[in-house]
This record gives sequence, C-alpha cells and structure tokens, in this order.
Amino acid sequence: QVQLVESGGGLVQAGGSLRLSCAASGRTFSCYAMGWFRQAPGKEREFVAAISWRGASTYYADSVKGRFTISRDNAKNTVYLQMNSLKPEDTAVYYCAAVFHRRPLTSAQAMGVSMYDYWGQGTQVTVAS
Repeated sequence: QVQLVESGGGLVQAGGSLRLSCAASGRTFSCYAMGWFRQAPGKEREFVAAISWRGASTYYADSVKGRFTISRDNAKNTVYLQMNSLKPEDTAVYYCAAVFHRRPLTSAQAMGVSMYDYWGQGTQVTVAS
C-alpha cells in the first residue's frame, strides 16, 4: 500500500512557475513508476508526465513538453513536477499517481489512467491571465 500526498499548488500569473511535490509513504517507493495527471472542471482526467522507477525514462503530454519537468528523489520518497511558463489552460487539479513497476515503462503505459493503482488527493493549480 502506498499513500501519496501532493503539495505545492496555488495561484500564479501566466508565465510564472510552480513546483509540485508528491510525497509517498512506504519503503519501496523506488520500485514504483510515478505519474502526474490533471483534471479541469468538466473535463476528463488527462496525462501530464510520468517517470520510470529508476528515473531513466520520462514522458510528457504534448501540451506541456518543454515547459514541465518531472523528476524523482528516491531517497526522499518524492516525485516533483516543475512547471514553467504556465498558461491559463494549465489550470486544473493535479494528481500524483503510482504503480509498482520495476521494468521499462512504455509511453502507452505511462499515459494510461488505468495503469496506476494509487492516487493522491490532488492539489489545485490556478493560472491567472
């Protein structure tokens, strides 16, 4: 069982930056692939970024590529999402997700909501124009 707690959300002006953190419980965090998803009001949850268990592979949605960076610190049981050049369309609740996956992560796997077994409660990001 893994518990995930996101933090770092807030209100920012367009063009600004935020760094989201997701702290995981448990001693096997390094065995989990991690993902970030987001959900805007009235829309389905969508993939944002993912990172494999060792951090060797990262994947991004086209809408955030070049602006967002996912990283992980296995010693701290934490995954991060650095968000730069934020746009109003980035406004959403951002969720951290985890799946036990000690092997190469494909892009199809990384992007699938159903791939992940554990989810955080979400953190609100609001980008003002």
